Amino acid sequence: MNVLSLEEKTKVIQCLVEGNSIRGTVRITGTAKGTILRLLEDVGKACAKYQDEHLRNLSCKRIECDEIWSFCGIKEKNLSLRDQGKFGIGSVWTWTAIDSDTRLVPCWFVGQRTLPHAKAFITNLKSRLTNRVELITDGLSHYAIAIESIFGGEIDYAMIVKKFGEREDMLLLEKQVIQGNPDPTRISTSYVERQNLTMRTQMKRFTRKTNAFSKKIENLQYAIALHFMYYNFCRPHTTLNKEKNLGVTPAMAAGVAKRPWKIEEIVRLIASH
Repeated sequence: MNVLSLEEKTKVIQCLVEGNSIRGTVRITGTAKGTILRLLEDVGKACAKYQDEHLRNLSCKRIECDEIWSFCGIKEKNLSLRDQGKFGIGSVWTWTAIDSDTRLVPCWFVGQRTLPHAKAFITNLKSRLTNRVELITDGLSHYAIAIESIFGGEIDYAMIVKKFGEREDMLLLEKQVIQGNPDPTRISTSYVERQNLTMRTQMKRFTRKTNAFSKKIENLQYAIALHFMYYNFCRPHTTLNKEKNLGVTPAMAAGVAKRPWKIEEIVRLIASH
């Protein structure tokens, strides 16, 4: 690890955040696979720590939540009886939240699609907010239970329920107000679903049919932390740049950063971790 210069580390991270696989990054940069994985671990831990500390006291007004599927090691259908139900092998779900006004992702949670993990995710989200918010989720029943348990009555909450036919074509989309007074014209999960697409295109591990899937749950967590660091702090968001200026990132729009970060600044976080 110490043999890589700042410039070389930056090039490796640039490849990873732009959607290249580990082996693809090896071919592009000439850096050994083991070295890249150690760098990913170091920078992933640093990114997770930085965002956990700085994405606090947020005055978000409207949040959308969703879960996105991936897998580690082996797909669920091929699991042995011994490995079924074990976290970190087979299907993995990443719970995400996005501020629909600033496009900031204030938190995420890598886990299973269960009620305990729904509660852990919603608890994390609530700890970052300073005011009552309007929250929109899909129809997963765990959300309603977790949100009532964690937020109580201090929230305006609605749910989008989708019903599909035999050919997986959507037959019905129903908007349900669960509690409070959410704006009926803004009950939608379109922003968080678009964020799911960004995750699939910018992280090779999330591609549905690929041999670049995560072999270890820890590496998936490091990659996600790096992805959101780059998304929140480095990459100007098109819809936030109406005047086509130097670029506004989600972190800038949310008042967490004053300018776009450079990738080498992400690399430098390692030293302070």
